[in-house]
Amino acid sequence: MISRTSPGVAALVLLLAGGCAVQPLPHGGVVERAESPRTEQTVVPSAQEVVLQALALIGVPYRYGGSSPDTGLDCSGLVRHVVAKAAGLKLPGDAKAISEVGTPLQFSDLQPGDLVFFNTLRRPYSHVGIYLGDQRFIHAPSTGGVVEIVNMTQRYWQQRYDGARRLPI
Repeated sequence: MISRTSPGVAALVLLLAGGCAVQPLPHGGVVERAESPRTEQTVVPSAQEVVLQALALIGVPYRYGGSSPDTGLDCSGLVRHVVAKAAGLKLPGDAKAISEVGTPLQFSDLQPGDLVFFNTLRRPYSHVGIYLGDQRFIHAPSTGGVVEIVNMTQRYWQQRYDGARRLPI
């Protein structure tokens, strides 16, 4: 699975999975460091599990109304499935309802495992994803797509960003 992601995301996965610092290399590999000077925010264990569960679903086909990796996922189905499996928290049915759970966040306060919301259907909070760090998030995009990682700095996502929430996990 990691081969489908960028070196930065691969480093994030290894950091979250092993709890050790990693250094991305130009060719895409990583080198572990014994000492870990934590300059970034520490990820709490349940948020770490949310990220790892989400990353395990990369490549699952999009399906409108989908709530199972076996049959396909839409954006809210992805988030509900991951959060239930990782943290045992049952979320409401759609992105708008999910946007009312948890604590609102400023963009600068985002941490891996937080939820990010976008206006993709000409209505606020119509799309949701899971923040991974490094301005990237994972989501189930649309018909014909698969669960994927995208960069929030892309113009499309910048123009549609509605906000973020931290779940009570």
